[in-house]
Order: sequence, then structure tokens, then C-alpha cells
Amino acid sequence: MMSVKDTNVNIEHLRTSIEHQIQHPYLAKYISDPVICEDKLMFLTSLLQDTDLSEDKQKHYIISTMLVQIALDTHELVNSSTMNEEDHVTKSRQLTVLAGDYYSGLYYYLLSKIEDLPMIHTLASAIKEINELKMKIYNQDFPSIAQVMDALKQVESLLIQRVAEFVNQPMMSEVAGDWLLAKRLQDEDRRFRKRENSPLIELLIKSTLVHQNGAQALRTIEKYMKKQMVSVEQSLTHLPGSFSTLKTYLQHHIYHSFYLKHQAVEEG
Repeated sequence: MMSVKDTNVNIEHLRTSIEHQIQHPYLAKYISDPVICEDKLMFLTSLLQDTDLSEDKQKHYIISTMLVQIALDTHELVNSSTMNEEDHVTKSRQLTVLAGDYYSGLYYYLLSKIEDLPMIHTLASAIKEINELKMKIYNQDFPSIAQVMDALKQVESLLIQRVAEFVNQPMMSEVAGDWLLAKRLQDEDRRFRKRENSPLIELLIKSTLVHQNGAQALRTIEKYMKKQMVSVEQSLTHLPGSFSTLKTYLQHHIYHSFYLKHQAVEEG
């Protein structure tokens, strides 16, 4: 069984490989380096290590899926353009769109090298579903907060869910969805408190269906964040022993990233 230390080394190796794939000196002049989500990398690594796939194929699947995630995240950074924006802002926005397309192209290239059409179809289908869900969220097509949260949970975890189904490891889907939604809500909470852009809270405030002000939206986020933490802890009990390293990782982060930070916020 792989230890936490071995997994950390493997994660760092994969992170380095992804960083090498996405390097582009011209893009680096105008846009920030894309964020590589450690949690999603951990889920994918744990998921694929528990299969009979070769190490080389595992690596291709992990890197390809992460490139798709980076492309989706990069496209989401693009705000609606304004008529009076400065030229350098316009250029940065245009390059951000192109960067997202560039990262998408990289995953097709990697999978084409191993001639894996089923995996390409799996990821392409997930991309379509995620983009459709995002449009529904931003267009306020959901009549309740619970449905918004469920859609956001799918947006955050659908790639991992589809890969889990592809390699016949569906038990990973629930814990991944619960954890990644909790982390998204925590990030929205942090951004709002620091007076930074918080898309979800802004959506709740502007929604004609939800009718919440800033304080109410923040309480809603906190309520669902706590609910997700309970769900994560319950989901962990159903994971088989082969995922013990993932369990240790999540239990550590539940305590340090949520309970200690939440306690500090309350005391502050």
C-alpha cells in the first residue's frame, strides 16, 4: 500500500509534469499562471492507483483530466467585456480565452498519442455537461438554493465522477463531490470576507428567485459548508481500505482547513 509520503512525491511529480505541459512564455507575459488544484490531483491519483492500468496510462489520464480542469477554470476567469476597458485589459482577456483553448488542445493531443478514443469521449462529454450546468447557474435557471448547490457540486466534481465511472470506481464520486463543493464554498466565503470577487455570493444577491442580501448569502454559504463537512465525513466511512491514504489526506484537511479556520473566524 502506498504511504502518504509516497503519494506526496507522486503528486509533486505530476504537478511538475503538468506545469511543464502548460508552460507558454508569451501567455506568461500577460496572464497569471493557472492554478493546479491539489485536491483534484489527489482524487485522480488515488482513484487511478487503485486500478490495473499501467503507470504510464495512469499518468496520461491524470494529466489530461487536469488539463481539461485548467482549461475550464481559465475560461471561467474571463469577465464580461466592457466598452471602455483599456487595451491591455482587452488583450489580457482575449489571451485568457486563447489560453483556455490551448490547454484544452493539449489534453486531446496527449490522449491521441495513446489512441484512447473512449477516454477522449468521456472527458468531452463531461466538458459539455459542465458548461451546460454553468450556463444554467449564471442564467439563474434554478428555483431554489438547494438546486444551485447541487449544480455547483456537479460543476466542481463532474470530471472526477466521469473518470471514476470510466475506470469502474464509482464509490469515489460522492466523497469527491462533497469535498470539492465544501472547498468551493470555503473559497467563496473567504473572498467575500476579504471584499474580493465572490461569484456565487454575487449570484445569490442578484437572483430574482432567491432574494438574499450579502449577510444572508454569507450565512447560506456557511450553512451549506458545514453540511458538506458532515457529508464528507460520512462518505469517507464508505471508502474501501485501499483508499486509506486519501482518507488520511482529507481528514487532515478537514481539521486544518475547516474546523480550525472556522473557529478562528468565529473568535475574530
